[in-house]
Amino acid sequence: MKIFVTGISTDVGKTIASSIIVEALEADYWKPIQAGDLDNSDSHKVQSRISNKKTQIFENSYKLNTPASPHLAAEIDGITIELNQIQEPKTKNNLVIEGAGGIFVPLNDKETIIDLIQSDYKIIVVSRHYLGSINHTLLTIEAIQNRGFKVAGIVFSGSENKSTESLILNKARINCIGRIDEEPYFDQNVIKEYADLFRENLLNL
Repeated sequence: MKIFVTGISTDVGKTIASSIIVEALEADYWKPIQAGDLDNSDSHKVQSRISNKKTQIFENSYKLNTPASPHLAAEIDGITIELNQIQEPKTKNNLVIEGAGGIFVPLNDKETIIDLIQSDYKIIVVSRHYLGSINHTLLTIEAIQNRGFKVAGIVFSGSENKSTESLILNKARINCIGRIDEEPYFDQNVIKEYADLFRENLLNL
């Protein structure tokens, strides 16, 4: 199983959700493009939060120095991101692929994050509650579906809002994989607790 984790915006909890999914399935992890924070990248964060011994963390296809949209970070580094240089790692294990920002974050002048998604990926959308998040969530889901893909499920992150969550689930008609509360910290123990809660829903994707 290959799971693509995307978000409705940046900083909505994709890497925390990815860590939980990786731990739940003892899956491998790959972030194709890392922009900025190379010494404490999302790959480093996932590695530090999981406790299973099976997961393999694959190298980024692009490591960009500036914390910015990939197209701009690449331009600052004097390069252009090419889709044919982003090769999915080969593994017999489950694979979790984490995008960067939302699905229309640009990679170059033509392509965006959604162009990384393949037909055999199961797509999980991470949504976080803020003013405008219902619109951003539904737009993200509809855009993915308009590309001919199916959204396998949604993860809600942050403070609970039952009304918002119920509306999104009813409107989009997708399954909730689980919700991640506003925890004081996320260490291996907390990630493992969430992994145990999410595992059954993930295995049923």
